[in-house]
Parts: sequence; C-alpha cells; structure tokens
Amino acid sequence: MTTTYDRGAPASGKSDQGRRGSHAVRWWVLVVLGVAQLMVTLDATVVNIALPAAQHDLGFSDGSRQWVITGYALAFGSLLLLGGRLGDLFGRRTTFVIGLIGFAAASVAGGAAGSFEILVAARVAQGLFAALLAPAALSLLSVTFTHPSERAKAFGIFSALSGAGGAVGLLLGGMLTEWASWRWVMYVNVAFAAVALVGALLWLAKPAVTERPKLDIPGTIVVSAALFAIVYGFAHVESTSWTNPVTLGSMIVGLVLLAVFVWLESRVAHPLLPLRLVLDRTRGGSFLAVFVVGMGMFSIFLFLTYYLEAGIGYSPIKTGLAFLPMVGGIVAAATTAPSLLLPRVGPKIVVSASFLVSATGMALLTRLALDSGYVADIMPGMILLGLGLGGVMTTAFQGATAGVHHEDTGVASALINTSQQVGGSISTALLTTVASSAAADYLSSHKAGALTAAQAGVEGYTATLAWGAGFFVVGAVLAAFLIPNTPLAPSEGEPVIAH
Repeated sequence: MTTTYDRGAPASGKSDQGRRGSHAVRWWVLVVLGVAQLMVTLDATVVNIALPAAQHDLGFSDGSRQWVITGYALAFGSLLLLGGRLGDLFGRRTTFVIGLIGFAAASVAGGAAGSFEILVAARVAQGLFAALLAPAALSLLSVTFTHPSERAKAFGIFSALSGAGGAVGLLLGGMLTEWASWRWVMYVNVAFAAVALVGALLWLAKPAVTERPKLDIPGTIVVSAALFAIVYGFAHVESTSWTNPVTLGSMIVGLVLLAVFVWLESRVAHPLLPLRLVLDRTRGGSFLAVFVVGMGMFSIFLFLTYYLEAGIGYSPIKTGLAFLPMVGGIVAAATTAPSLLLPRVGPKIVVSASFLVSATGMALLTRLALDSGYVADIMPGMILLGLGLGGVMTTAFQGATAGVHHEDTGVASALINTSQQVGGSISTALLTTVASSAAADYLSSHKAGALTAAQAGVEGYTATLAWGAGFFVVGAVLAAFLIPNTPLAPSEGEPVIAH
C-alpha cells in the first residue's frame, strides 16, 4: 500500500505521523542523519591536521600535498547536484545507504594507503560518495520533519552539527594524529558510518516509487563539468596565480558551462535543477546565505588554525580545543534561534542580524598579535562567531528547503552543499592571495629577522579575517534585500510504503 499527496499541499502533522511512524522514531532518524552529517563535515578538516604526518610517512612533495584536499573537493563539489537528483529519482534511503557504505570503504582504503596515489584516489572516492550522502541526509531531514515546531528543532540540531563538524574535526584530527597515527583520521569514519548504517536500516522508511525515474543527462554532464572547472580553477590558484592560463581557462570554461546549464534547464521537460527552486526569493536568498557562510567559515578554520599553530605555537590538540567556544556558540544559536527568534522576528531579521554578529566576532579577531591571550583576545571573537553562524545556518537550511515538493528535496539539498563548497573554494583561493600579499607588504617595510617573519605571518592571517568580516557584512546586506520576512513554508513529506 502506498500513500500519495497533491503536489502543492504541505503535509499536516497528523499525516506526517502516519508516514514516518511514531514521534520517537522520527527523532531516532535525526540521530542517524546527524551522525552521517557530522562524519562528512568533520572530514573536511580532520585530514588537514594529519596531512604533514601523512606526507612524512608516504614521502610526497609539498607541491603534491594539495591534491589530498583538492581531489576530495573536486569530486564532492562537481557531483553534488547529480547525487541530490539521484536521491530524488531512486530513493533517498537507497542513496544514503550507498553513500555510507562507499564512504566507509574509501576511508579504509585511504587509511591503508601505501602510496600517495592510493591516498588521493581514496580521497576522490570519499568525495564521490559524500556527494551522494550529504544531500540525501539533508533531504531526508526535510521530508521527515514537516510539522513546523518539529522541523525547527530538527533543523537546529542538524545545523549545529554541520557548523560544529569542522571544529570537531580539528580536535579529533589532532588527537588521533598525536596519540595514534594519521591513518586513524581515515579509519575513524568507519565507526561513524557503522552507527549511521545500522540506524538507517532500522528506522529510515522505504520510499514508495510511483513514477519511472527520469534523469536530465545533458544537464548533468554540463553542470558537473562546470562545477569541476570552477573548483579546479580556484584550487589551482593556490599553487600558481590568478593570471595563470590554466586557472583563467578553467574559470572561464566553468562560467560558460554554467550559463549553458541555465539555458538547458529552462527548456528540458525533466530538469536536473528546476529553476523554480532558486527563483523563489526565500530559497534563492538562503542559498546565497549558505554561499557566504562557506566563504567566511573557510577563512575561520584555515587561517585561524595557522595563527594558533604557526603564530603562537599551539599544538594540534590545543588548537582543536581552542575552537570549542565557537562550537558552543553554534550549538546554542542553532538550537534556540528556530524556536525563539524565527517565529517572532522572521527569517530576514534572523539571517541579517546573525551575519552581523559573526562579522563582529571576526572583527575582534583581526586585532590578534603574537602576544595575544586566549581568554581576553581569542575566545570572545570565537563565541560571537559561533552564535552568528548558528543563527544563519539553521535559518538558511530551513529557508533553502521551504515549500519544496518531495520530488525536488534531494537537488535542493544538494544545492545547499554546492553553495557552501563553491563558496569555500573561492574564499580559500582569494584569501590565500590576501594573506601572502599582506605578509609580503609587512616584510618589505620592516627589518628582516625572526620576529619580523613571525609578525608578517600574523599580519597575513588577520588580513584574511578582516576580509571574512567583510563577507559577513555583505551577507547581511544581501539577506536584508533578498529574503522576505514571511514565515517559512513547510516542505511536503515523502510518500513511503506503509508498515
């Protein structure tokens, strides 16, 4: 027996109860999805901490090192929209389970790698399966929690895990590298995946397939190539320059292919990305907010980590612990903003104000120096950053999936991840250049010496944090203009086989 719903009708709380079983089961589903999301997000930073140890063990060069990170980013960023649509077409539960198993297998291969080539291949495979897993998790959340009060709580918890994952990855990476081996930063994913897999098989409902799947092949090829070219172009900047022919060529090709993709999607019967998803002001503004968060968060994690370790000599574990106040801020804001602030002041105000709080935190951190103290100089900015990011993410995640029909939740969720990934790729390339220029300017105007070199590094890091603050201010302005201050529409639940 199957259950079907009218395309435009949001599901009621009562029907949601019937689709997804008891109230308790739905919250167990959230646990499963949260564990998977935490695994994917912490993997973005956990490997960074272990990379020097892996390089020493496997003997690859500094020039090759970036491919351990870039290989994952290219596969993940370019295949997200395809992964999201495959979930819509063949079942989110199926793609979620495949993503978990594949990600765990790739992690084992990476942990056991005896050569640089195998390690990079494993990271590419991780990115491929993460492109299935990440949108499936968020879309399953969207179709499981359709009642407004439950939805706000569920998205708050999920957003908290998404935001905290990067900082947790820094701490976990430091602990595993220092106390065990760099290989365990890969092996640890198996534990996360095993827990999520058991839960998925127990609690995720099987979808009722009522229509023959159709995939937009031309659109898939074009947008995957476009995203690959864009991510590759920005990654290539880090090892070359903005004027390098390969860099410029990749970016231009990517932008042209994106334009072709938009043209195709407006004309095909079954588009990979229905343009109605992004033309809605709430969803479009939310996608843009996630893009800005991606730009700002990468400057936080990357360059603040450099400052803590290279600038003032923190160990990897101490660096990870230093980010815990930010994690606390993210969790506090993400779990309270949906229920306390969003119903009272609306999404426009929450997103704009949260961006400004994050910008204030980032601005405080631009004052860091070689003799800065943690409690007085670092922690206040960290807390404000966390509070602001938690408010933006939980609201933007809800807004990006607001009013979406269950057939489109996978690709809508994929676009959230794509926005964050592309934003991060752009900011990493841009801010690496900013840091290098600021450090070089300081060196050229001061007498050479060890102290001068150390201060030059700090000048570079704080310059990137100033840019990050600027990104967040721009995000606040864009949100104020684009996002309407109206209640977020519920999403439609997914028809499932009745038990």
